[in-house]
Amino acid sequence: MFRYFPTNYVWNLSVDLAIEMGARIGEIEEMCAPLQDAAKQPDAAGTQAFRETWQKMADKLCELAEEDEARGRLLSAGEKYNRASTYLITAERLQAHGAPGRLALYQRFLEVFARSLRLSRENCERVEIPYEGKVLSALYVRAEGVEGRAPILVQVNGLDSTKEMKYRVGLPAWLAKRGVASLVVDQPGTGEALRLHGLQARYDSEHWASRIVDWLEQRGDVDPKRIGLEGVSLGGYYCPRAVAFEPRFAMGVVWGANHDWRDVQKKRLAREGSLPVPHYWEHVRWVWGGKDNEEFMQIAEKVHLDGILDRIKVPFLVTHGEKDSQIPLQWAHRTYEQLVNSPKRELKVFTDREGGKQHSSFDNSINAGHYIADWVAETLGGRTA
Repeated sequence: MFRYFPTNYVWNLSVDLAIEMGARIGEIEEMCAPLQDAAKQPDAAGTQAFRETWQKMADKLCELAEEDEARGRLLSAGEKYNRASTYLITAERLQAHGAPGRLALYQRFLEVFARSLRLSRENCERVEIPYEGKVLSALYVRAEGVEGRAPILVQVNGLDSTKEMKYRVGLPAWLAKRGVASLVVDQPGTGEALRLHGLQARYDSEHWASRIVDWLEQRGDVDPKRIGLEGVSLGGYYCPRAVAFEPRFAMGVVWGANHDWRDVQKKRLAREGSLPVPHYWEHVRWVWGGKDNEEFMQIAEKVHLDGILDRIKVPFLVTHGEKDSQIPLQWAHRTYEQLVNSPKRELKVFTDREGGKQHSSFDNSINAGHYIADWVAETLGGRTA
């Protein structure tokens, strides 16, 4: 794990995620060098300082991109907007719920990200899935070299990621080369669903996952018999739960197991384990509901997989980092052990040797991501060569 700030795990996690999304180390240095003292401050003061330097870099890149556009250099402009959007979402993700200007910062991020896709001519299309009178926004990436209906992997967020973050890390592109399409979704409790539509997380993830399958079955370019589901971090709970109760999924994979999130919350109340975001308890109440921690903990009591996984009768891959600082490795073993009716179950622990040993491989995602992409391609009928 790259530790720019010796005493601040949450900020290091954010920096590492940004690098995995394509940040440049020179720009990281320019943004982070002034923040060493701020990294030791309380959340409110520290995250404001973090936002200012990262937003300043995004502003500069957008100005440079506009200069490129004026000269007709649209591909160069698109790449600059790409990095600017990465820096904007990194800054937004660290702000407290309700922090002044947070929503405007998020909306600007969406605009800059959309511009980066358009000018870069990327294989990525924004789509919307009807849900509860509102929509779930998603990014659709087409399989390469496939005629007719292609297999597809639906990909969902964890507690605090967004569809754009997952897209930029690279799994959809790696799958596309293997003949597998992707649908990366802001499910309830994340991204646009939470910020723009007020859709909070729910323990019964099959409720929204089934609506996604309904939508995919209407597309002429998707093979309805080859729809898989992947979840990262807290998605390591959402995904197995959804696959267990929605039989139309042909396979499942978790990038970081999360078998018993209620236990994780109890440990965090006792100050055990690392937190993913500042203002943590305020954040989880925003995502899940609960007027106070006591009410939130009652909600969290349902967020576990015990007594559920024997319903899964399709192939399933469980992955985990050997030195995960947030979710202990024991929960990956628990998930794997309870997949007793899966015809093809596998537990892959990422170690020092291949990298990706931290939480959901945020420290080095590429080898872990390619392992997952190969397994998905082999399982759904894609290609690995």
